[in-house]
Amino acid sequence: MLVELRVRNLLLIESAELALDRRLNAITGETGAGKTMLAQALDLLLGGKPRRGIVRPGADEAYVEGVFEPPAALAADPELAELAERIPLDVPELVLGRRVVPDGPTRSYLQGRSVSAQELRAVASRMVAFFGQHEHRRLMVASAQLAILDAFCGEEHLRVRSEFERSLAEARAIERDLSGTRVRLGARDRDLDLLEFEIAEIEEVGPGEDEEPALERERARLGAVEMLRHAASAASEAIDPSGMDSPGGMALLAGAGAQLRGAGDSDEALGSLASRAEAVVYELEDIVAELRSYLVSVEADPGRLAVVEERLEQLARLKRKHGGTIEAVLEHAERCRIERDRLANAGETTARLEEELERHVAALDELAARLRAGRGKGGRALAKAVCAELGELAMAEATFEVVIEERPSAGDGALARFGPGGGDSVEFLIGPNPGVAPGPLREVASGGELSRVMLALMSITSSVEGSPTVVFDEVDAGVGGATARAVGERLRALSDGRQVLCVTHLPQVASLATRHFRVVKQAQPLRDAARAGAAVARADVERLDRGQLVEELCRMLGADTGDEAARRHAERLLEAA
Repeated sequence: MLVELRVRNLLLIESAELALDRRLNAITGETGAGKTMLAQALDLLLGGKPRRGIVRPGADEAYVEGVFEPPAALAADPELAELAERIPLDVPELVLGRRVVPDGPTRSYLQGRSVSAQELRAVASRMVAFFGQHEHRRLMVASAQLAILDAFCGEEHLRVRSEFERSLAEARAIERDLSGTRVRLGARDRDLDLLEFEIAEIEEVGPGEDEEPALERERARLGAVEMLRHAASAASEAIDPSGMDSPGGMALLAGAGAQLRGAGDSDEALGSLASRAEAVVYELEDIVAELRSYLVSVEADPGRLAVVEERLEQLARLKRKHGGTIEAVLEHAERCRIERDRLANAGETTARLEEELERHVAALDELAARLRAGRGKGGRALAKAVCAELGELAMAEATFEVVIEERPSAGDGALARFGPGGGDSVEFLIGPNPGVAPGPLREVASGGELSRVMLALMSITSSVEGSPTVVFDEVDAGVGGATARAVGERLRALSDGRQVLCVTHLPQVASLATRHFRVVKQAQPLRDAARAGAAVARADVERLDRGQLVEELCRMLGADTGDEAARRHAERLLEAA
């Protein structure tokens, strides 16, 4: 149950703290006073998306916090196992929070630790069921009616529905693959020719991953062959000239070494230098030999340069067509081979997919039949339960039926007759008055009747779901008089087994609450000096005692507190409660 609700800077509400009762809590106030802000605060705790402008003007942020007594089995919920590893859920008190900043990200908190909105929603949805003031509009949507019936049919039925939905998703994936395979099969010969051409083109060139850099280096060398020959020849001549006109560096160094060797007998230091000079001469002899060998190997070969240029151009053409790099070219060739093999086996693939789809359709037919049988039985029980609930809501003569029909096909495919919930369509019919044939809710029911049907359905499904706290935001819209009293009695009956919060404008409902809160709007001067004299609306939330409650009921009856007849009426409402 929700023990306490705290709200800061949420539109009209600057600050509010509500200590809630375990049973029926009523929230009232003038139209526009801001009572729906409290419902929106709870919606935020349920992970709802904040609407634009929800932060109070002048405030840096809005903050909502709820203190809950968690259900006993919350920590053992397998869907919350990962969250429970990080944040303990088996505690006597669970604190949920939501922080909203203007034009910024929304932050969610659980036990003071940051969590995602999805994680917050996963926890809060197990503790609170929220029914907004426009919830009755959903009753006119076929998918919502189907969901209500399936929820009523129980856990095993919902498990079968989940199994159906998983199988349908798999079947649709197979159907998409089969459709694509058939398209490829229709254009197989053309596509195979194109793939074979591109594979042959790449294989004919036979590019290697490291080939291009080596060719570019060779091309650079071949283009500079004359310069390379000149450098090698000049170096060789400087060391050991071929003519006899002047000695080269090697001959001069050999002479110097001989002079040092002759004197080395008299001085050991010169002998050492003579040895070093002789070693250099030997090294120069090797250099000269290698230079002359290089000159022979680097003969200009215009033919080789042309071959290298042609090879590089072949590689460039492939790169331009298939991705810009040799690596991309090779990857493209591999993809082409895979696609070629797939097309070559397209006939076998088509047969295999058709067989798989046939198996899935058979399984879907079996699951849909189980769902239809469960809905038939559940629909009769739901209609009976709703009629009983409507009897408690001043519609004792009303009839309610659940019509289950085969879902119309949405196309020509094998799966066209199936929808997300099976092969059925569901329609809720109501006959508000005796002797009138039941008709679809969307065509027959008035606003007040829709509200009561919704309350009846939510009462039933709420008992099935077992939420510890149920919030109704003006679900009594469109009703009044004795009917309003019946709605209040039903809400109070609901609170016998769970906590109920009800935002209401009906005194008949408010008088039955075990705890009552009033939202009052007033003007508050702005603190902004630049806008002196201006004011901003502020809503205060106050818990009412008996005397204040009488005054509030008078207001709700359309009278002022000095109206004695209204006060007596209010007193009688409270005494009857």
